[in-house]
Amino acid sequence: MARQPRITERGITHHIFSRCIEKRSLLLDEYFAGILVDVIALAQAKYDFELIAYQIMDNHFHFIIKTVDEGTSISRIMQFIKSRFAQRYNILCRRTGPFWNERFKDMVIEKSDNPRNYLLWLLWYLAFNPVRKNLIGDPLKYRHGSIKCYLDEKHKCPVNITLHAYFIELGRSFSERVTAFLWYEEAYRKRWAILF
Repeated sequence: MARQPRITERGITHHIFSRCIEKRSLLLDEYFAGILVDVIALAQAKYDFELIAYQIMDNHFHFIIKTVDEGTSISRIMQFIKSRFAQRYNILCRRTGPFWNERFKDMVIEKSDNPRNYLLWLLWYLAFNPVRKNLIGDPLKYRHGSIKCYLDEKHKCPVNITLHAYFIELGRSFSERVTAFLWYEEAYRKRWAILF
């Protein structure tokens, strides 16, 4: 079956997902997860885009990236990140061959039925990913994610996070936004409790 063409228009928000080769836990090591964060920072220095959120797991990652008008395409940004990381990993581990399992998958948030709810729910889904995989008990204690940027105005993230407009629209002040955003966490927890 032919694969769907990538949506390449600018100024839209992509939820991106990609897995390690053979779904192996190659990113579980703190050192390699840190290298992926470094490569994201390199991409931010090279290309014009907004990183809304990220979550690096043991065998995959999730990014939420918004392209900007007159900026770089999502395909070029992701090609840089994935190839640069694979190159570094292979040199450090003295290996050859692909690191990633497949081309990255993405969904355009603005094309969902309710983009605002989808994004705000997605931020909590990503944050709870390591909890669901029993890597940690508290999503706020996980090192390789960006949820704290949406909860603590003074949080220092190792990469630049741009708070999405849907989050900004939740209130006039940061504390108002956090209060409204925590409603999505509670709703996520309740749904998760029913499913699991």
